[in-house]
Amino acid sequence: MYSPKGKYAEKLTPQQALPKIKHYCAYQERCHQEVKDKLYGYGLNSKEVDELLSRLIEENYLNEERFAIHFAGGKFRMKKWGKVKIKYELKQKRVTDYCIRKALASIDEEVYMVVLKKHLADKLKSLGAEKNIFIRKRKLQDYLIQKGFESDLIREALLEL
Repeated sequence: MYSPKGKYAEKLTPQQALPKIKHYCAYQERCHQEVKDKLYGYGLNSKEVDELLSRLIEENYLNEERFAIHFAGGKFRMKKWGKVKIKYELKQKRVTDYCIRKALASIDEEVYMVVLKKHLADKLKSLGAEKNIFIRKRKLQDYLIQKGFESDLIREALLEL
């Protein structure tokens, strides 16, 4: 069987795939879609994939809510992303809306606003040569939107300048 990565994929039985996929899930939090893709890559059919997914969920190797909370927290802490960008990335991974809401709610609002204002201050320093206040504000707004912050929070922060 030919896999998309250009290699010939090994065809595994569900019994052979189970320890491999358990290790894959134990190594780091995974969303359901990542695990499904990996199982299909092992050459399993949809019935076998569904059975293994159920087993992983029962044995707590796979928990989408836990994944979403870890993902959101990590992207916020490490990359300083805003909630809009985090939500978009979670949707790309086909995480449920319920889990996305829980993940975004897990981000501390006070810390979130501190990060937004730090982004604003850092970008403002880099725009020191820009004299036109409207162009400066537009560049600040564009930067913060690109970082994934909400428009209303950006507007609020810009008014405080």
